[in-house]
Amino acid sequence: MSETKLKPLEKMGYGLGDFASNIVFQSVIIFLQPFYTNIYGIGAASVAFMFLAVRVLDMATDPIMGIIADRTSTKWGRYRPYLLWFSIPFSILLVLTFTTPDFSDQGKLIYAYLTYAMLMILYTIVNIPYCSLGGVMTSDSHERVSANSYRFFLATSAGVMIGYMIPKLVNHFGNGDERIGYPYAMAVFGFLAIVAFIGCFTLTKERVRQVVPAKGSFGEEVKTLLKNDQWWIVAMLFFILLIGIVMRAASQVNYVLFVLSEKDLVASFITAGLVAQMLGATFASPLSKKIGNVPSYILIQAMIVLGSIALYFTPTSNLSLVYAGFIFISFFAQMGAPILFTMVADTVEYGELKTGRRVTGLAFSGVLFTLKMGVALAGFLTPMFLAMNGFAGTAENQSFEAKETILLSLTLYPAIAHFLLIPIVSFYKLNKSRCDEIRAALDQKATA
Repeated sequence: MSETKLKPLEKMGYGLGDFASNIVFQSVIIFLQPFYTNIYGIGAASVAFMFLAVRVLDMATDPIMGIIADRTSTKWGRYRPYLLWFSIPFSILLVLTFTTPDFSDQGKLIYAYLTYAMLMILYTIVNIPYCSLGGVMTSDSHERVSANSYRFFLATSAGVMIGYMIPKLVNHFGNGDERIGYPYAMAVFGFLAIVAFIGCFTLTKERVRQVVPAKGSFGEEVKTLLKNDQWWIVAMLFFILLIGIVMRAASQVNYVLFVLSEKDLVASFITAGLVAQMLGATFASPLSKKIGNVPSYILIQAMIVLGSIALYFTPTSNLSLVYAGFIFISFFAQMGAPILFTMVADTVEYGELKTGRRVTGLAFSGVLFTLKMGVALAGFLTPMFLAMNGFAGTAENQSFEAKETILLSLTLYPAIAHFLLIPIVSFYKLNKSRCDEIRAALDQKATA
């Protein structure tokens, strides 16, 4: 029987994979936009279009990578080998993306497009197999939530390190010159990512197998996925969620610099939020075990909406209240992630029972595609709103309109996205008892 209770060490090993991935993900969503506009000198509108254009690549790379991963067969499994094979190039591209060669304005933009696009392709190559790994380590839904809680605790700890250490390392290596400091700082974290990916590969094991092995054409596998109504619900959740998450994350630096006007607080503000996220992730498993995945997810989103509204109206002169409000939002922001990724794995088995085909990699690549589309839309909207309201990245002071846009992008705009998640998740029907029934039916087929 493929249902397995996982040891804490294996859950920790699984979490190391997202620790490594989040070194890149958090660096991109927190620092890359202000890096491009404030340091490398690329216009906000150009950055907005670049973020959107590069994500179009994912329309091709995500499903292709999902199919490739599902059809991979090695002595180490289908998904784990990619963590080993691509960890080094992944980390090298992180350094190159935050490097600032002395090119013309057009040359800078071309270089930014190429390095960012290659980084995102490598992110796809390692992250889709990594996410798929979570669906084949165990078939127990609560164990999946628990493993994903470890995952997001370690993922957010990477964010904490990034948020706190990057400004300090940039200053240390660059001695005041951020252009020099950034690539060295990213090299330090790139090395940590390599070590973490190897740790994930070593400590985890793939156990869940498809009941009836089946291999068809690319089109057939896509059709299999698209017939899965519960997968569609989860995909919509990912898309809308990431719009809110990325808008909030991408606005943090500018919020501290231009709304609070406290440059020295950038590291502490980001770190406070990420520590709160890290702690919040640990509450996902006990909460979902007590009241179920869907009620937990609704409660979490409601708290984020209320906290975001409160932070919008908090006077910026009261830093204690500002920090408290941001910490409150951040505590709940990561709590829903373990639940959401568990839902993906559960939809895979629902689809397998319904169609006789297991498309784990394609299912995860599909939701990661919608996730990246949310990232792309937010990555486009955030700098575009700034450009439309007179934001000048290299200026020390900003207009009232630009400051208000930054504040809205940190609070009320993300709140709209989180609010929309509540009615959507209400249509998700794979609760614990239903998942147990599905797994029992699949096990019966396997032994028939």
